[in-house]
Amino acid sequence: MKDVLPAEIIVRDVCRVKKGERVLIVANPETNMIAQDLFESVKKAGGEPVLVFQTAKNSFDNASPEVLASIATNPDLCFSVSSSKLGKDPGAAAHPYVDEKGTKFMHIFDFLLNGKKSMRAVWMPGITQEMYERAVQIDYKELASRCAALKKAYEKAVSVHVTSSGGTDVVVPVAGRKALEDDGDFSKPGSGGNIPAGEVFISPVVGTGNVQDEGNILDKIKQKIGGQGDDESEGGVRSGAEGKGAQADGSKAEEKNVPAASGTNGKIVFDGSMTFGDGDAILETPIVVQVKDGFVSDIDGGEEAARLKKTIADAEAKSLAMEKEGKLPEGEGSVYRRNARNIGELGIGLNPAAVITGNMLEDEKAFRTCHFAIGENYDNDAPALIHLDGVVREPTIEITYEDGSKRTILQNGELVL
Repeated sequence: MKDVLPAEIIVRDVCRVKKGERVLIVANPETNMIAQDLFESVKKAGGEPVLVFQTAKNSFDNASPEVLASIATNPDLCFSVSSSKLGKDPGAAAHPYVDEKGTKFMHIFDFLLNGKKSMRAVWMPGITQEMYERAVQIDYKELASRCAALKKAYEKAVSVHVTSSGGTDVVVPVAGRKALEDDGDFSKPGSGGNIPAGEVFISPVVGTGNVQDEGNILDKIKQKIGGQGDDESEGGVRSGAEGKGAQADGSKAEEKNVPAASGTNGKIVFDGSMTFGDGDAILETPIVVQVKDGFVSDIDGGEEAARLKKTIADAEAKSLAMEKEGKLPEGEGSVYRRNARNIGELGIGLNPAAVITGNMLEDEKAFRTCHFAIGENYDNDAPALIHLDGVVREPTIEITYEDGSKRTILQNGELVL
């Protein structure tokens, strides 16, 4: 396998490109070599590739109109090979696409992938040449088997208890939620995910916390960070089109199964790496996050904790500003502001070639880790401008089921399947 280009593995084994399929590749000059490899591999497989370049986009940047128009042609397969982000869709943010179930989508990419399910996709935000050459060439059959077993372990789960030697001790309600997988099989319309692949993840039930009186919210947010909220942060905020490929079915937790806790509760100690408004980084000092009823209530640590606070505060302020400017539908600004503190994901890394490098695209796939995200989730009931992943090293994870039984799926980082 090592004699085969990673792009050929992606095209042949991951996406299974067929003769005559239309394949759109969106890239930046910084990712030119990977994009060219994909272009040639698609041609070799008999597909019809089109390669479009745009300047690198950060968190609050919009995608180029030409890129959005290209995606709107509804290709069979779309690759986003971005040095940071694909970019937002301002038209859809102001006037969302709506599928047959009534689910709203804030990006044409998401609508075609998860709404119409007419397109499949691969996205690689932050991909580097070294990561591409090392973490792509894995056994995808083994990965799929591992993902399927872990996904099955979440069936009929009520809650998940995560602890770690670093101090994490948090209970995550998941009743009625479905676990999702990034297993490297993006061969069917409506399927998609990251490359490098390799994780199983789930959206916690949205809690009842973080209820705030309206007042002058913008002023309150700015006061929290000493006026830093006036500066718009870049990077680290989830582009609507670059989540993990969860199929947006608009599902909600069934109230009868929701445990007594009104959302995620406890303490998360991030001690691996973290996504911030100005990029990803390996943590020099752990970030201690207190969570109450599903939402971040306090953040403690060193300079990196301050960076996280600023990113969240910027997202809160930006949410209200975007509604005022007509860039979010009326009433959505306060929803997005609230969800900037939501615990939106619990994921488990399953790629044996992935290591913690300070690049979240790879870090969240690493063995012996789990990660939580602050912000938007994958069940379409907690929209936010941010999705900030943070890695916890060597966790122990125990699932509690509807019948009261318990099962440990990770013990000090080791998979127990």
